[in-house]
Amino acid sequence: MQLTVARIGRAHGMRGEVAVDLRSDMPDERFAPGAVLRTVPPSAGPLTVERSRGQNGRWFIQFEGVLDRTAAEALRGVELVVDSDDADAAEEDAWYPHQLAGLRVEHVDGRTVGTVLDIEHLPAHDMLVIREPSGTRTLVPFVRAIVPVVDVVGGRIVLDPPGGLLVDDGESEA
Repeated sequence: MQLTVARIGRAHGMRGEVAVDLRSDMPDERFAPGAVLRTVPPSAGPLTVERSRGQNGRWFIQFEGVLDRTAAEALRGVELVVDSDDADAAEEDAWYPHQLAGLRVEHVDGRTVGTVLDIEHLPAHDMLVIREPSGTRTLVPFVRAIVPVVDVVGGRIVLDPPGGLLVDDGESEA
């Protein structure tokens, strides 16, 4: 299975450098000079890292053969991927979307409140996309205060949502 480690964003400067939206906790290793990354779509790559740098929480990469802003802009939206065998999941609180999709979502009081569909990566933090029993698609901030338990082996995620976050909670209280 392929895992996305970054999505290429806008061109940065005039010499082909691009900003990337990280999906990896190891950018120094993933984007080391000489690293070869496969792409989605495959026709955009593979891409070889010439140099990379972090600046103010953002990462910028220069790929071999991408020499100007026009070539860099052509890469916008391309995903940089690795095989899941190559991905390091050593952190206890690190999960990949394919591991969470389909997990049962429970309220801290034990009620089943839905199923995980996916994760959306937004600028502030990730959001769990869940399908509530009524069929409503709901975004839940994927932060420890709201999602205190992720039990992949047990097939469940536990939520402690603030009032009004879940649509079905509002309907049952009315």
